[in-house]
Amino acid sequence: MAVNLPVMDALEEVPGIRAGTADARIRDNGRDDITVFAFEPGAIVGGVYTRNSYRAAPVEIASACPGPARGFVVNSGNANAATGERGANDARQTCSHLASLLECNATEVLPFSTGVIGEFLPMEKILTGIDRAYEALSPKHWAHAAAAIMTTDTAPKGLSNRFKLGGCEAIGTGIVKGSGMIRPDMATLLAFVGTNASLTPEIARRLTLDLAELSFNRLTVDGDTSTNDSFVVVASGVGDHETIRNASSIEYSELLHGLTPIVRELAMRTVRDAEGATRFITIHVQGGCDAAECMRVAYTVAHSPLVKTALFAGDPNWGRFCMAIGRAGIEDLDPYGVSLNLNDVRVAVGGMVADSYREEVGAEVMARDEYEITIDLGRGSSRETIWTSDLSYEYVRINAEYRS
Repeated sequence: MAVNLPVMDALEEVPGIRAGTADARIRDNGRDDITVFAFEPGAIVGGVYTRNSYRAAPVEIASACPGPARGFVVNSGNANAATGERGANDARQTCSHLASLLECNATEVLPFSTGVIGEFLPMEKILTGIDRAYEALSPKHWAHAAAAIMTTDTAPKGLSNRFKLGGCEAIGTGIVKGSGMIRPDMATLLAFVGTNASLTPEIARRLTLDLAELSFNRLTVDGDTSTNDSFVVVASGVGDHETIRNASSIEYSELLHGLTPIVRELAMRTVRDAEGATRFITIHVQGGCDAAECMRVAYTVAHSPLVKTALFAGDPNWGRFCMAIGRAGIEDLDPYGVSLNLNDVRVAVGGMVADSYREEVGAEVMARDEYEITIDLGRGSSRETIWTSDLSYEYVRINAEYRS
């Protein structure tokens, strides 16, 4: 039920990065569920990880990586979360296994998992799958990886972009999975972006944070933050680029500008492919005193079950928006300074229905599969944007049958 989800174009190779996939039969769904990435020596990674206190074992291990890395091992179908010391040992074993194949230290391999929480990894299947995925390593297999990391996604999601960096051409390719349990707080979401830029570990971490704030930290499907959320950027350093050491440099700005279109589009595709989604909604909140209160209002509206069911029904019950705005925790908010638009249709002004508003016009907008909601708080100049979806019968069915 994806909402205008683009078909994934061919993904470009990133010098110094290879991917391979295999079917380890973790869930016996007939598709690849193990992915390995291999990087040339000198690659640097930066990561942003879930703030959920119930962090999965692979997140604890991956987030401790100081920067240099030689590979990733990713499995879908099993989150390896809420699995205690056994889960941590299993994650370390997957890293050691791939490290032996790559002839590197186990600490240079990062693990990632997504799927059902509370089950132990089927290690015999996993290790055999790693062997087979390693044999399939190729710089051409980004698209295979995009498919292998999926869980309830309806289609693989990936994008590439070429851009200028320090006078030379650079490349970025990214993939993402995620349809439900999506409210990134750094979205179940895994995102991997590769580039042939050369970075220090500090700049890699800064870059990943900056990219996340422009993309994956601006979407929500159901308000639930996964135990396994991970967004990682890999800089292979293979090319003629000078190493970027300063976030104030022109080269850093060029790199951020070159990778931002990838991650923003992948974030929006995550919402378009949300579990059971029939609507893709952009929420703008403007007129706030600062960015924080704009985001607070936007997420409160996006997370309200009453708002989300109205979105699904195409019901212009604009009082539900007022309710959500009012409970967003803006203590000195003047409700009679608030206005509301559906696309360019003015619904409310001064906290009340606009004289020009006609419900049939609002209903026509909300019957569309994508549109914009603009809320003006009337108290400042800040403006923020997030993306969300509706709450449908299909979302309930998918999650009711998740382990079936």
